[in-house]
Amino acid sequence: MQTLQDHFGSLRGLTVAWVGDGNNIIHSFMMGAPKLGINLKIATPKGYETYPNVTKDADELAKQYGTEMFYTTDPREACEGANVLVTDTWISMGQEEEKEQKLKVFQGYQVTHKLAEVAAKDWVFLHCLPRKQEEVDDAVFYSDRSLVWTEAENRKWTVMAVILSLLNDHICTTPKPDY
Repeated sequence: MQTLQDHFGSLRGLTVAWVGDGNNIIHSFMMGAPKLGINLKIATPKGYETYPNVTKDADELAKQYGTEMFYTTDPREACEGANVLVTDTWISMGQEEEKEQKLKVFQGYQVTHKLAEVAAKDWVFLHCLPRKQEEVDDAVFYSDRSLVWTEAENRKWTVMAVILSLLNDHICTTPKPDY
C-alpha cells in the first residue's frame, strides 16, 4: 500500500486488479484495501478462489467503507479500468507437486501488455516476489510500469517501522546482565 500511496499520491478511489491464486497475499489486500478506499477486482480460476470467510469479511468491509469488491474467473474482466495489476506466485512452497496441474489451470492468467490493454491509462504492476515467468512476462515485469523493486524496498521500511513501534511500546523486565 505504501508503494501505491507514494506513486499515486492517494489510495482513495484506486482500483486494484488481482490476477491469480486466491492466496494469503490477496487475503491481506482484501482486509486492508476497503479501509483505505481501494476497490478490488479479483480474478481467480475456479477452485482457486479466495477463502469464503475472508470474502465475506471483505464484502462487509467494502460495504462499511464505501468501496467495491468484484469477483470473476476472467482476468481481462478484472483488469478493466484497473489502476494497479497485481499477481503473486501460483505455486507456493510446499505445493511443488501441484505445479503441473496449476500451470494448466492458470493458463490465461499471465499478466501481459495484452491483458493490460483494458486497464486504466495510468496502470502499474506489483508482485511481491519472487516471480516466475508464467505469472508475468518480462515485458511487463521489467517495464517502467512495474513497481516491484520499489515495493520490495518498501517492505524493509515497513518491517523497520513495526519493529520500532514494538520496541517503543516495550518495557524491558529482564534484568541487565552484570558482567
